[in-house]
Amino acid sequence: MEEALLTKEKIGGCSPATAAVITGAEFREEGGRLGRVAVPMVVVSLVQYMMNVISIMMVGHLGELSLAGASIGASLTNVTGFTILIGMASALETLCGQAYGAHQYQKLGVHTFSAIFSLTLVSLPISIISLSMGKLLLFVGQDPQISAEAGKYALWTIPAIFAYATSQPLMKFLQAQSITLPMLLSSVATLCFHIPLSWFLVFKSGLGIVGAALSISISYWVNTMLLGLYIVRSTSCKKICFTLSKESLKGVRVFLRLACPTAVMICLEYWSFEMLVLLSGLLPKPKLETSVLSICLTTISFLYNIPYGLGASASTRISNELGAANPKGARLALHVVMFITAMEAIIVSVTLFSMRYILGYAYSNEEEVVEYVRDMVPLVCLSVFMDSIQGVLSGVARGCGWQHIGAYCNLGAFYLIGIPTAVVLGFVLHVGGKGLWIGILCGSTVQTILLSLATMFTNWDQQVDRARGRLFEEKLSIVIDCK
Repeated sequence: MEEALLTKEKIGGCSPATAAVITGAEFREEGGRLGRVAVPMVVVSLVQYMMNVISIMMVGHLGELSLAGASIGASLTNVTGFTILIGMASALETLCGQAYGAHQYQKLGVHTFSAIFSLTLVSLPISIISLSMGKLLLFVGQDPQISAEAGKYALWTIPAIFAYATSQPLMKFLQAQSITLPMLLSSVATLCFHIPLSWFLVFKSGLGIVGAALSISISYWVNTMLLGLYIVRSTSCKKICFTLSKESLKGVRVFLRLACPTAVMICLEYWSFEMLVLLSGLLPKPKLETSVLSICLTTISFLYNIPYGLGASASTRISNELGAANPKGARLALHVVMFITAMEAIIVSVTLFSMRYILGYAYSNEEEVVEYVRDMVPLVCLSVFMDSIQGVLSGVARGCGWQHIGAYCNLGAFYLIGIPTAVVLGFVLHVGGKGLWIGILCGSTVQTILLSLATMFTNWDQQVDRARGRLFEEKLSIVIDCK
């Protein structure tokens, strides 16, 4: 620990006045570092999002029943499975990022294997839920035919769950080292493979909705194998001990300590938007309200990939700098990424607002739907702006390691303010779908304010101490366990 504090004094120790000074050269240099991580991560996120969209689009040509079953099945498997796995894997942004910044390269392999082992175990109960999806939908009163189709889809996505449990830790492992090109190439290659595969399995093989789910499972495993092959054969990963060991199994406890609050932080937000669509089905015009809110949700989900990439970049840079005992570097990364995010949020929101008269036609030809979407666009633009800011601030939280604070912020923002406000506006005051969206927007606004306050009052010198203390504690804990 004394060595860690000495390193801190040599590298990161500086007065508040000095730390506050950011030159133009430093700003541009940090912007370049962030961009080299952010741009590929945005593309990777978009490509993975498109794989699911493409499969659902192909199923849509089979008929209304298949589309409804696939849509519900995809939504529920995402909520009960993939979101939980990506949330838990995001703990590696803290652990691997700070270890890499501290040049403790052997810890990257330990943490990654601990994550893969943990997520594989978590995938077992998730698989049981997917296996029982059709019966669960029947139990809650869903249409029997739709339930059966959704059950088929969920069943054949089980292999994808286990692929995700491996690929997400591998991606976080590479992200922590700012190695993003392999992820970009493997994702694009997988998408190019997925499109003809999905077409063949859905239409030519006669598997239909089963073929759509199976194509996703196969493609996810292809992506996982490509990432694994790169890590095993690449010279850039040679310095990292990447083998399964007793130390990796002992590190599961360290991983879960951060993985659980990280998953809660991410899942609470995702689930609130899914709840929005479910609530829309209880309004007086359920088909119209559900269609419009689904369009709006699809739009912001697609656009959220941009701040997600920026947040991943911020998490990587901040965790690296904290691990290297450089609070000034972490503060610089925060300032630069927030400036970039503000510009991105304004540009995307203004562009979306200018397209309000034609956006609805991209999803429907019915004038009622198109006009409703046009009226909703201003609210969607505000949501895009808030989501951009909070998406990056969530990345900052993961980089620092205070995911538990993010979890409390999301719980209070969405479940104490957002959803109750949505219910009051939508059902008590009869504002309809707009009321539901305004309620969630209130939640997003409160979430952004809380995360902003937490970031503003962050003591970066203390964050360095905690990062170095965490690294020392992990080493001591593993040594004691091994004895």
